[in-house]
Formats: sequence, C-alpha cells, structure tokens
Amino acid sequence: MMQSIFWTGRVLSRAIRNGLSSFSNAAELNVSNKKHPYLVSVVCGFPKDIANGRSHKGQFGDDAWFSTNFNNADVIGVADGVGGWRAYGIDPGEFSSYLMRTCERLVRMGHFKMSEPGDLLAKSYYELLEHKKPILGSSTACVMILDRNESIMRAANIGDSGFMVVRGGRVVHRSHEQQHYFNTPYQLSLPPPGHDRNVLSDRPESAETAEFKVECGDVILVATDGVFDNVPEPVLVAEMRRAGGAAGAGEQHLQGVANSIAWMARNLSFDGCYMSPFAKSARQNGIDAIGGKPDDITVLLAIVAL
Repeated sequence: MMQSIFWTGRVLSRAIRNGLSSFSNAAELNVSNKKHPYLVSVVCGFPKDIANGRSHKGQFGDDAWFSTNFNNADVIGVADGVGGWRAYGIDPGEFSSYLMRTCERLVRMGHFKMSEPGDLLAKSYYELLEHKKPILGSSTACVMILDRNESIMRAANIGDSGFMVVRGGRVVHRSHEQQHYFNTPYQLSLPPPGHDRNVLSDRPESAETAEFKVECGDVILVATDGVFDNVPEPVLVAEMRRAGGAAGAGEQHLQGVANSIAWMARNLSFDGCYMSPFAKSARQNGIDAIGGKPDDITVLLAIVAL
C-alpha cells in the first residue's frame, strides 16, 4: 500500500538552507513496495500572495492538488481556481479545493474507473453541483491515473493546467492548453444564480484525454499554469532530467528538483523584464506584454519506479 508522509518543518528548514523557500513549502511523498511500476511523488508550491494566501496540505493559494492510491492505481491531480471570482466576493480556492478533495475521496473509496480519469473528474464536478450549499466559482483541472498492472498512464486535462512527461532527457508526452481565447481557458464552473449566460462553463466531457505506456525512470510533471506561463519548456526539461535518477537516489532528491522548479516559477513570475512564455503568447495575440505572470504555483512531480 502506498504510504504518505507530509513534510513540514524539516522540508522547510532544508529549503531555507538551500535558498529555496522561507516557508509556504510542502511535500508529500508516496511510495509503494509493489513489483509493478508505481509513482513516487512530491509536491511544492507557493500562493501568489505569500503573506495572506493559503499554504497547507492540498492547497497553495487558489490552486489545489491531491495524490493518493487505490489497489493497483496511483492517482494525482491539480486544479487552479479562477481568480476573477474574488471581485464578486467569491473565494476562488473553494471550488478547486472541493474538486480535488472529492477526486481524492472517490479514489480512496474505489468509486472510479482506472481507464477513465475524465470520468473521475466528471463525478467530482457533478457532486459539487449537487452540494447543499452552492460552491460557486470556476477551475481548470488535470488528473492522471497510473494503472500499475498494465504500466499505462491515463490523463484528463481541462484548461491550462497540464502535464509533461520526460524520458531519457526529452519530452515524450505533453498536454495541450484548451483556450476559448487568449488567457481564457476551458473551465468547470458553477456561477451564481442568474449569471449562467455571462459565465464560461465547459463540460468535464470536454477534457482532453491521453493514454500512454510508462517506463521506469519516466519523470512526470503535473502543474498549474503558474508554472507553464513562467518557465520555458527547455528549462523545465533540464530540471526534470536532473530528477531522472531519483528512483534510485531517494525521494529527497526528487523533492529538491520540485522545490527548484517551484521557486524558479515564483521568481520569474515577478520579473517585470523577463520575456516569459505568457508574454510571448500575449504578443502572438497582438498584446504588447513583457514580464512574468504573478500567480499561484503548484508543482506535483513524480517518477515511475519499480
């Protein structure tokens, strides 16, 4: 059975010594002793507003994440609450957090199909819609399920959160952004009564799905757009290449790589003179922009081990 360890003080103090973070850092390690391939995963992140934002197990600001298992399946996911709701007095983090917590609970209860991560996402979303107290807001999301018996990873992604898989130092699989138009991703939503026509709301069935074989040593990054908007793909690949030996080197090495990616994304997001991936995309859409994009940061980094 996969065991989970939620590091707090030791990881934080180590991060301080390494110049990675003074606080708002978290990690969850997942290890299985089965002979089939399994995931070793860690997480690191920062809320955009470190002083006032959430930073605890399962959330960084309006981002949310989970990592769990059931029988022969390892399941990981991230979600990014749409911050624009805050202007209407709605907490954007509640929607994304509920979505991920429900996914985690459904997996632990065995109420999911190993072959359909999109169905897990849909079940969580429809349960949210039926909640007695409406949980208003919107969120992007990415969920991945490893079938240990078949060595197959399946993914469902809606919006501009996503995943990347590096094998042998190169990208072998990557999700694609789903955008209605620039900086307006596909999203699951529950608007306030009477605002349905004014709010973008995509069905979970609109999620992009993927299925592929995994190999021992594959490095998998699942992250919110705060990472992909600020860190160029070649830099992410270089960092993930360093994690390639983590299955043998230990989880602390993998954690160090996750810390590095998260801290890099955080720093670049507040660099006003940097030509970020977000700024490049803006210019391709006719918007004269430069600099990073300040945002919540969530890095869920995993490696396939035997």
